[in-house]
Amino acid sequence: MNKALFHLAFPITDIESTKKFYVDGLGCTLGRETDSAVILGLADHQIVAHLVKESGPPQKGVYPRHFGLVFTAEKDWQALADRAKAKGLKFYQEPRRRYEGKPTEHKTFFLEDPSHNLLEFKYYAHESAIFGEQDSSEIGDAKE
Repeated sequence: MNKALFHLAFPITDIESTKKFYVDGLGCTLGRETDSAVILGLADHQIVAHLVKESGPPQKGVYPRHFGLVFTAEKDWQALADRAKAKGLKFYQEPRRRYEGKPTEHKTFFLEDPSHNLLEFKYYAHESAIFGEQDSSEIGDAKE
């Protein structure tokens, strides 16, 4: 199979603040734009922000819905965390380490965009945890 790109469409309430967050803040590439949608490149994947009149209420906690990136190099994860802080992006959850000492150990942080969409960025200490480690029961946090 040739390289496939991931595509995600999500709701926004304002195009200009969305571009500021994703392009200026996260460093996404800007693609086509209309008065009702904007295409963005997030790590060479296509995400499309579609304008809605009003978004639903902000989600309570990070589940069930969020999206983001899994970094395979810790330095890249750290660089994005540093960039997000330098650009003044809204952290929903500050950078932290989860499941320390376990096969699923990872670093993570969550950002909230201007339309209350949540984005997670993580780096696993053991790459096998990305799709493997089926004997481990850690997926998310039970009380979030």
